[in-house]
Amino acid sequence: MTAHENIASRSGRYVSQPAGYQAFIPRPLPPVPSVRIDDRMLKYLSRADRALGRLDGSVSNLPNPDLFVFMYIRKEAVYSSQIEGTQASLTDVLELEAKVLERAKAGDAADVVNYVKAMDYGLKRLETLPLSLRLIREIHKILLKGVRGGKMDPGEFRKSQNWVGPQGCSLMGATYVPPPVHEMKLALNDFETFLHLDSTLPPLIKIGLAHCQFETIHPFIDGNGRIGRLLITFLLCREDILSQPLLYLSHHFKKHRSQYYEKLQAVRDDGEWEGWILFFLQGVYEVSRDAAETARRILSMREKHREEIIKNFGSRSGNAVKLLEHLYWSPIISIAFVRKLTGLAYGNANNLVGRFEKMGFLTEITGRKRNRKYSYKPYLEIFNN
Repeated sequence: MTAHENIASRSGRYVSQPAGYQAFIPRPLPPVPSVRIDDRMLKYLSRADRALGRLDGSVSNLPNPDLFVFMYIRKEAVYSSQIEGTQASLTDVLELEAKVLERAKAGDAADVVNYVKAMDYGLKRLETLPLSLRLIREIHKILLKGVRGGKMDPGEFRKSQNWVGPQGCSLMGATYVPPPVHEMKLALNDFETFLHLDSTLPPLIKIGLAHCQFETIHPFIDGNGRIGRLLITFLLCREDILSQPLLYLSHHFKKHRSQYYEKLQAVRDDGEWEGWILFFLQGVYEVSRDAAETARRILSMREKHREEIIKNFGSRSGNAVKLLEHLYWSPIISIAFVRKLTGLAYGNANNLVGRFEKMGFLTEITGRKRNRKYSYKPYLEIFNN
């Protein structure tokens, strides 16, 4: 075997199947020969590590980090689902959670809400259960429950051959064919072993390898991309790289969608692990930097709005401040909710919401005269932009 053939086959090999197509059989991780950590790789790795550290620090210093994590998780869910073709926006998701979304838009938004549920479940489950094939199946079951793909064996690894390609293409015309079921099972066992391998690999490189390998194995009939991207968040938190799920890396993958798929495929075709890892690390760096800036803008806006409330409400600012703080948890609210939150009578709650409207904090979004809903537009604009 030549040196080129040795490199090209280190991720696995294509094997002809009895039906005439070629399926890819991945080799266990880590790659052999190992990932080349040259000067360029070290530069990308160092930048990504520093950016993640700044992001973690910028949010951990906030008065209530959980307020911001709430929106970061939803932003990641939106981007990851959009890569798979959903059209739901962040506002759609929040409106669905607030029960004001139009029925025609609810399908796509439900996919994203399930992603949020899967992430919340997985992060909590990691406190008592190692990241494992069992946990991956549990997360997959939540991801597909009651939405499109819900009939594709949620929570179960596939029992038949699947493939990747243009919509409607046949197995013979597929862009990529993952390993057959019996090889998939072996590859999954090797994958689980790698997740718990005590190696000298830098954690970010290990996470990048794991994501690519999972996408290559493609163990579910549906939902592989979203599960693979969820694994990035779980690994970042498990490795204590991030204390909170603050990184919406799917933004990078969506922004460079063609390159994302090309880099993954180049690993299979040419053993190009280095190209994929550099792309992955660049994404970590860019998104971490942007997320830290988002946190800074949110903190600045929060303080500015608190000052405006105290200036306008004076000694009666208690309920107004309470409402403002809750808008970071739930940016879409109703007057009925404000009554419950503050204990105010309907008229006073209505007046409070009206004053928030005049100050530019709240915007009515239903167009109705009754059962109105209001969004904290300045906050949402930071994320939507």
